[in-house]
Amino acid sequence: MAKNWAIAIGINNYFNLQPLNYAKRDAETMRDWCQKEAGFDRVFLFTEDSPEIPASPSPIPTELTYGNLRRFLRVNFEKPLLHSGDNLWFFFAGHGCREADQDYLMLIDTDPGDVEHTAIPVDFITQKLRRSGADNVVLFLDACRDQGDKGGLGIGAEHQGVVTFYSCSPNEKAYEIEALEQGSFTHCLLEALRIQGEGNCATVERLYQHLRYQVPQLNTRYKKPRQTPYTIAEPATKLHLILLPKQATLTDVTTLKNDAYKAEAENNLELAEQFWIRVLVVSPGDQQAIRAIKRIAQRLLHSPAPPTSEPVTNPSLDIATPSIQVFEFEVVSVDDRGREVRRDKRQAECFSEDLGNGVTLEMVLIPAGFFQMGSPLGEEGWNEQERPQHTVNMPNFFLGKFEVTQEQYQRVMRENPSGFKGAKRPVEQVSWNDAVEFCKKLSQKTGRTYRLPSEAEWEYAARAGTTTPFHFGETITTELANYNGDYTYASAPQGKNRGQTTEVGSFPPNAFGLYDMHGNVWEWCQDTWHDSYEGAPRDGSAWVDNYNIFYRQLYILRGGSWNYAPGFCRSAFRGTLNSGDKFNPYGFRVVCGVTAPIT
Repeated sequence: MAKNWAIAIGINNYFNLQPLNYAKRDAETMRDWCQKEAGFDRVFLFTEDSPEIPASPSPIPTELTYGNLRRFLRVNFEKPLLHSGDNLWFFFAGHGCREADQDYLMLIDTDPGDVEHTAIPVDFITQKLRRSGADNVVLFLDACRDQGDKGGLGIGAEHQGVVTFYSCSPNEKAYEIEALEQGSFTHCLLEALRIQGEGNCATVERLYQHLRYQVPQLNTRYKKPRQTPYTIAEPATKLHLILLPKQATLTDVTTLKNDAYKAEAENNLELAEQFWIRVLVVSPGDQQAIRAIKRIAQRLLHSPAPPTSEPVTNPSLDIATPSIQVFEFEVVSVDDRGREVRRDKRQAECFSEDLGNGVTLEMVLIPAGFFQMGSPLGEEGWNEQERPQHTVNMPNFFLGKFEVTQEQYQRVMRENPSGFKGAKRPVEQVSWNDAVEFCKKLSQKTGRTYRLPSEAEWEYAARAGTTTPFHFGETITTELANYNGDYTYASAPQGKNRGQTTEVGSFPPNAFGLYDMHGNVWEWCQDTWHDSYEGAPRDGSAWVDNYNIFYRQLYILRGGSWNYAPGFCRSAFRGTLNSGDKFNPYGFRVVCGVTAPIT
C-alpha cells in the first residue's frame, strides 16, 4: 500500500514584503483536499496559526521562519522514511524570486536585500525531500505572486529527480483572484485534481496540459495579466507518472509499462523498478509488473538472509508457570447510527508478565473456535483484497490485552521512538523489523515464546465472535475508538479528530476482553502481503512466502489508527507496508505461545 505524504505551506504576512491575501487559505484548502478527498496518510501544514508539529526534543513551530523550515526538513527528511512507489507532495503559496541563478522561496523573515542568506533555495528543499526515500517527489510552487513595486524575476529552474509545477513562467508573476479568494494557479490545480471520469488529470502530463490552458483563461476572465504555468519533469518520462491512481485509465498503465520496458532495456534498472511499482499501485495484481520486479530484483539484489519473526528463547531461564487470573469487563453494542443498544458483562482469562520496575504485560486467553475471515459482499468499504471470505479453524492462544505501550517497549528495548509520548500510550514509529526484534528480546527476557500475531489470529481476535464490520456492530463512533472523526461510517455522526494516540484501554473492549482493536495505531502481523485470500491457510497460521520476504518485503498491518477514517478500522480491512517503515500510526501487540501447564 503506497504511502502519500504532503507538505502544505501558505504565507500571507511578511516582515519585509507586501502581504498576500489568500496564500494561507490556499495551503489550508490543499491540506483539506489531501486529507479528506485524496486520503493522504500525513499532511504537514505551515501557516501563521497552524498547530505545532510533534518532534524530539521539542515540537517544531509552524510559523514559517527560515530556522523553523530548515529544522523541519532536517528532522523529518534527513533519513529515508518513505520508499519506492510512495508519493511526497510539496505545496507552497507565497512570494518567491530568482537570485544568482538560484530559485528561492521567501519566508516570513526573509530580507529581500539578502535573499541568499535569508530565503530557502528550492534546490535545498528538493535535496531534503529526495532523501525521504519516496521516488515520486512533486512540487507545486505558487510563488512569484504580484509583489507590486518589489517585483522579482520569478523562479523556474530544473530540479533533478522531481516533478515541479510552476504557477507561472519565468519573468511572469502569479496572481490572486479576489472574487474567488484564491490564487488562480491553486484554484485551477484543485479544480483539475477533482475531475472524475474522462478528461481527468491523473497523470503529470494531463495535469500540466489542464493548468497551462485553464490558468491563462481564468486570469483573462478576471482581468489579470497573463500567467502561464509550466512543468519540468526529471527524467522526462515522469510526465507519465500517475498522480491519482484511482482515476488512472488502462492507457495510463500501458504507457507506464512501455516506459518501464524501455528503462529496463537501457539497463536503467532503478528507474524501471520505479515504473513497475507505480503500475502495482494502480493495478495491485498485475502479473507483468510482479514478474518484472522479481526479474529486476534478481539482477540488483544479493540479499542477506531475511529477518525472521520467530523469536529466540533463553533456555537457561527458570521459567515460572504463568498464573491465570479472571477479569471482568463490559461489552458495548451499537446500531448503524452509533447509538448504544446493549451493554453486557463478560469475563476472560489472562496472565501478567512482569517486565520489572512495576511494568507488566497482560496476555489474554483467546479461546479456540472457527470464523469467516474476510469481508462479505456488500459490506461498506469492502475490496477484493479482503476476498474470498473463507472459514478458518483457530487453536487457542494468548494475545496482548493492549497494544504494546511505551513503558513496556522501553523496558525491553531500552528506547522509546514514539512521537506522542506517554507511558501508557501505545509505542509507535516502530517498523515490522523493530516489532520482531522486540519479540525476540522479550522471549529472551521471560523465557517464553513471544511473536507477532498471524493475520488470521488478529482478525479472529478482533471480531470476537461478531460478523459485523466492527466488533461494536455496524459502525463505530469516536466515543468507542480513536480514529479520525472527521469521517463517518454507515449512518454514524461525525466525531472527534484527536490528532494523536490515546492511552491504551481508554475505550470499551470486545467480547474477548481486548482493547483498541479498532483505531489508535495500526498493528503489525507476521504475514507477508498477498493480494487476496486465494490459497490462504485455513488453520490460523501465518502466510509467508519467500518472494515477499526477499523482494517485496511487504508485511500486513491491521486495525487502522488515530489519523485514518473509520472504514480503515474495520475488522476485515488489510493494510501493508515495507518491513522497514516506521511512522507514528504504526505499532503492534504480541502473541505468547505458553507451553508450560497453566494453573
